Amino acid sequence: MHLPFWLTTALLFPILLYQGKKPRHTTPRLPEAGGSLSGQYGEGTPARSVLVIGESTAAGVGIATHDQGLASQIARQIHQRTGQTIAWHTFGVKGIRLGALIQMLEEIELPRAELVLLSMGVNDTTGFTPRSRFRRQLTELSKLLIPRHAGPLNLISVPPMHLFTALPSPLRHIMGWRARQLDRIYRRLAKEHPESFRYLDYPTVTDPDLLASDGYHPGRKGYRYIAEALGSRLI
Repeated sequence: MHLPFWLTTALLFPILLYQGKKPRHTTPRLPEAGGSLSGQYGEGTPARSVLVIGESTAAGVGIATHDQGLASQIARQIHQRTGQTIAWHTFGVKGIRLGALIQMLEEIELPRAELVLLSMGVNDTTGFTPRSRFRRQLTELSKLLIPRHAGPLNLISVPPMHLFTALPSPLRHIMGWRARQLDRIYRRLAKEHPESFRYLDYPTVTDPDLLASDGYHPGRKGYRYIAEALGSRLI
């Protein structure tokens, strides 16, 4: 147990409870993206495939269609840098936590991919998923994916929620504290088990021009910005 975090959270709980309800009434609730979940850049048989799984960023919240989203834009970056034909597919659910995502993945069959990226952590942060459970679930997810997909699971860094200006203080600072704890689990797993996990961080998306209308999720330019930051590391 991380005692300082839980003591601080307990002391601030009445304020956090009030502030946690407020954004639900004042922040626009954006839908998941529409359009095809798959595509490719280039002609002929793909040399590689990109698969992004996770929460709202994998679901394309903040954009109109999935071809503007993270999986598509990462595939586009790799295609432009290598000239290879790159396929992409995305699977995300707005508001989902890691445990529920694993349950869904056990019931469906996704396209095989050489590059699998996990975009996760915000809902496990706001839902206070225990760190031990979060780490255990990441290991479960890796074991689930190994028979289907080549290479390590790429863990996209948990967003720095203390910089989410759509959240009031002290709520955003508590959420940021918790997000950093989960992000450290990503880093440790990648360091301890490089054959199974790889950690990918990217510059913080804080420019309003990169954000969707809710000031919370990336917009079209934001997804492209993240993809540009990650693309060179995935070649």
